[in-house]
Amino acid sequence: MIDLHTHTTVSDGTDTPTQLVNKALAQGLETLAITDHDAIAGWSSAIQTLRGDLKLVLGAEISCLTAEGISVHMLGLLFDGANSALLEALENTRDERLPRMRKMIELMQADGIDISISDVEAAMPVGATMGRPHLADALVTKKVIKTRDEGFLELLNNDSKYYVAHLAPTPVDAIKLIRAAGGVAVIAHPFASMRGQILQSSDFVDLKAAGLNGIEVNHRDQNNEERLSLLSIASDLDLVMTGSSDYHGTGKLNSLGENVTDPAEWERLEAMADARRVVTA
Repeated sequence: MIDLHTHTTVSDGTDTPTQLVNKALAQGLETLAITDHDAIAGWSSAIQTLRGDLKLVLGAEISCLTAEGISVHMLGLLFDGANSALLEALENTRDERLPRMRKMIELMQADGIDISISDVEAAMPVGATMGRPHLADALVTKKVIKTRDEGFLELLNNDSKYYVAHLAPTPVDAIKLIRAAGGVAVIAHPFASMRGQILQSSDFVDLKAAGLNGIEVNHRDQNNEERLSLLSIASDLDLVMTGSSDYHGTGKLNSLGENVTDPAEWERLEAMADARRVVTA
C-alpha cells in the first residue's frame, strides 16, 4: 500500500511523526508520505523511527489561494528540504495563520459563540502549526459542536460566514516552488465539493503548464462523479493519478491507507523528481 498524504501533530494530525510511522509499519504499508500543512518539522523524527521495509516520502501540503480566492492545497513531495525559497514560502504561510485565526474567532464571537484564541491554543499539540482543525477541536471542547467533522460541515468550510482567507501562494507559484526545489507537485482533492468552492476542469491546463505532476483522484471527500472527472483530466493532460488517505489520526474519520496509489503510478511520479529522495531504513 502506498499512501501519499498524511498529517501529524506538526500540523493538525493527532499522531506524532513517530506514532504515524509505527502505525504504518503495523498496518503493512509499503510507502508512507508525511505531508504536514506548510511544515517539514516532522521529517527528522519520522526518519529516526523508520525501520523494516517501509519507505518514507518527505513532503508538505502547501496552502494556496487562486486569484479568485479559492482555497487549494498542493502536495509537494520529494523536494530538497534545504531549499531556501520553498522554506521561506512555508514560513510566510505559517506566520499568517495566527492573525487569520483571530479574525475567524472575532466573527464567531460577534455571533455569540463562546470561543477564544486561548481555547484554540489549548487544543493544539506542542509545536503544531495552527489551523482550522484546532479551532474545531476547541469548539468541541466548549460543546459548541460534537465533532471536528461537524465543525467543517457547518462552521468552518470555505463557504462559511466565518471563513477567512489567508496569505498564500497561488497554485501556479506553489508548483513552481516545488519543482524548483527538485520535487514533484500533486494537487490534493481538487474536486472535493463538500469543502466549498472547487477548481474547474479548465484550470488544470495552466497548472500543467506550470509543472503540475499529478492529481489526487481517489480521496474520501470526492464522490464517484468527481473522481471520474479527475481521471479524465489526468488522462487528457498525461498527469499521474494518485489516491491517498489524508490521514489525521483521531481528528478525522479518514483511515490510514483507505485510498492508495497504484505502484506503477507512484514509480512514474517518483521518477519526475530531480533526485531519488525516498528514505529507507
